[in-house]
Amino acid sequence: MSLYSKRGVSAQKEEVHAATKNIDKGLYARAFCKIYDDVLGGDKDWINVMHADGAGTKSILAYLYWKETGDISVWKGIAQDAIVMNLDDLLCVGIYDNLLFSSSIDRNKNRIPAEVLQAIIEGTQAFFDEMKKHGVAIHFMGGETADVGDVVRTVAVNGTMAARGKRDRIVTNEKIKPGNVIVGLASYGKAIYETEYNSGIGSNGLTSARHDVLNKFYAKNFPETFDETLEEDVTYIGLGRMTDEMEISFRNEVFQTNTGKLILSPTRTFAPFVRQILTEHFEDVAGLIHCSGGGQTKCMKYMPQGVRVVKDNLFDAPKIFQLIQQSSGADDREMYQVFNMGCRLEVYTDEKSADAIISTANAFGIDAQVIGRVEEARSNSLELNAPSGPVQYLF
Repeated sequence: MSLYSKRGVSAQKEEVHAATKNIDKGLYARAFCKIYDDVLGGDKDWINVMHADGAGTKSILAYLYWKETGDISVWKGIAQDAIVMNLDDLLCVGIYDNLLFSSSIDRNKNRIPAEVLQAIIEGTQAFFDEMKKHGVAIHFMGGETADVGDVVRTVAVNGTMAARGKRDRIVTNEKIKPGNVIVGLASYGKAIYETEYNSGIGSNGLTSARHDVLNKFYAKNFPETFDETLEEDVTYIGLGRMTDEMEISFRNEVFQTNTGKLILSPTRTFAPFVRQILTEHFEDVAGLIHCSGGGQTKCMKYMPQGVRVVKDNLFDAPKIFQLIQQSSGADDREMYQVFNMGCRLEVYTDEKSADAIISTANAFGIDAQVIGRVEEARSNSLELNAPSGPVQYLF
């Protein structure tokens, strides 16, 4: 059993998928989010989408960093995580403008004071203001803040996002086919709309990141941050502290940072990029995949039957993932199905369109490259080149 499973979490969410297998899949079974007829407006030329997600256990890391350093600004990043985990899923069905967002914050009032709530709410609005500069309008509809200390030990930051979209401008992944190439966008670095280096961690696999990298100091001093039923051999088994300092080099620039800031890097949104490619290259986009839960295996949930996906030119894993793997001893198979490993958005397109899509990403300060391709096969599989050699997943 993997460390991830022993901690009571699942990269593939098998139990969730089993529980929802009989639920209506919407108009397009392979679309990244469920798409419905326009029940809100009653217009046959439009569709409705809604999505719910959140920052997950990353909020616990913010809690630890805040308690250890007093830096309350980390909570603004958690607000961004909760938004982007909704926004970037909706981007993958072609929705990038005029979105509605409602937040849901559950807290233990005895541990999470008013100033933390204020930082989260102000961080939410600050992110919306930044996106508006890039032509992505998100309307903050308020939400629910509940004091539920009997349920939540620290805080859970989540949200729901909804929008209408034109039926003839959505992305359903139905066009993905053998012969497509995959343009991958880096999750790390410093986009033009980011203020500091982003480690690329996103908001998935943070249970493993926290327990694998951080040491027993946190188990002893902050028992409220983990499930008391976990065995000691999977609880805060790392060697590090949040405040351990390090340098990161990127594009000939050196960034001074620490372990906590790397793990807490706000999830990068690709909204400005997606807005531009869907405006200028809509017909060239066969599919969009957000490599969130399930990491590099996420794409297989949305593939047509009879294909092999080959990813043989992935980015080198950035520092944060190297740190997690060194601390945990996890093999490449587990790492690539838990974490994005440096690539969090995939654009499925034809070979002649790839250069224009890569150039668009680069204009936003985002590294991009052709990471692989879709091939015809008898049964569905994924093969990727990892540092230890080829890894294959069967579906």
